[in-house]
Amino acid sequence: MSDAAVVRLPEPLRLRDIAADLFDALRERSFDGTGITRECYDEGENAAIALFRETAERHGLEVRFDAAANMIVSLPGDTGSKPGLLLASHADSVPQGGNFDGAAGIVAGLLTLIRLAADGTRPPCPVRVMVLRGEESAFYGRANIGSRILFGQIDPRDLAAKRRGSGRTLREALTATGIDADAVAAGRRMIDPATVKAYLELHIEQGPVMVARKFPTAVVTGIRGNLRHRAIVCRGEAGHSGTVPRWLRRDAVFAVSDLLIRLDEHWMRLLERGLDLVVTTGVIGTDPDQQAISRIPGEVTFSFEVRSQSYETLEAFYELFRSECRAVSDMRHVKFEFDDRVYTEPARMDEAIVRKLVALSERLGLPSETLASGAGHDAAVFSNGGIPSGMIFVRNANGSHNPAEAMDLDDFMRGVELMHAFAVDGP
Repeated sequence: MSDAAVVRLPEPLRLRDIAADLFDALRERSFDGTGITRECYDEGENAAIALFRETAERHGLEVRFDAAANMIVSLPGDTGSKPGLLLASHADSVPQGGNFDGAAGIVAGLLTLIRLAADGTRPPCPVRVMVLRGEESAFYGRANIGSRILFGQIDPRDLAAKRRGSGRTLREALTATGIDADAVAAGRRMIDPATVKAYLELHIEQGPVMVARKFPTAVVTGIRGNLRHRAIVCRGEAGHSGTVPRWLRRDAVFAVSDLLIRLDEHWMRLLERGLDLVVTTGVIGTDPDQQAISRIPGEVTFSFEVRSQSYETLEAFYELFRSECRAVSDMRHVKFEFDDRVYTEPARMDEAIVRKLVALSERLGLPSETLASGAGHDAAVFSNGGIPSGMIFVRNANGSHNPAEAMDLDDFMRGVELMHAFAVDGP
């Protein structure tokens, strides 16, 4: 082979430049005027996937799509006949979110494949990048849609969920993307676990721990699950604010306020006992078309979410929640109407993968630190689907799900180096 035909190993700085260019292009294609919006099964997510495809093909990598419209990128000559290592993350974002949530993992995987192709390394098992769709729950209330479809875990109730604002159902969104919604509704599995030897996801940490502890990278040990209601309605009775005394009121706002204060007190006591638990009501409001300053609110809609690494803790707190709803109903003379409960399972990362990532971190001079993920990730779906799974966290300032996400590119490249070392060694 002549020198002209040899594909040269990209220098580390060049790989860094590819990453910087990709993140800049992603921002340009999905900036919404305030932050980043890459809606799942819509233009924003499609634009991101198109950019990833362009990058992969420009560097000689092969691209195909699975039955769930997730994109698979592989090295030339990979026939798919052997079980492989999946380097995966998601292409979508929350509305007005940040540029690195999800995208960092995909860019890391692409850089790893580009480097493997350039230096001619053939790891012990094939390495593939999976660009997953629909990880965020912001649009249809169900998280990890793209990975759950693969494992037959999206049901007809999920498909009937409507996108807030447009009213488009998830079924309609999937169909428009070319996915067989009837097969999804039937729970048909679209991935054979025998084709996947292991799953590895790089992701920004979405909390403040790594910044506070000055860790550029960390190894994830487990992922919190959650129980959710998209929209609970508290129904009381509307009335004139000046004429109805307190003892005759059925004020929905005060009722929901009472409920949330009670839940916060339970949460604090359970934390004091050492339980892993977070509780959130992220959406709450009255109907602005009906409500006025001088009108006692007769209806409030709110969301509910509880997260924990323990299934038992999730269920126990949920029972507390329903019990307090009954108590508030009796005291405030209101009633609560519940939509379908949505459950996302907690997950443990594979212990052998965790040990190997820790050992590789030490070898590379990176922190050998481990921590649990408070946020959910596709890795949990793969882990609970029987596939050995692991995660690499990269330090990220200013939290996540907001435009101020601030992952340092040097930290990111350290995470990429750890991912590459894992791919070369093999799971």
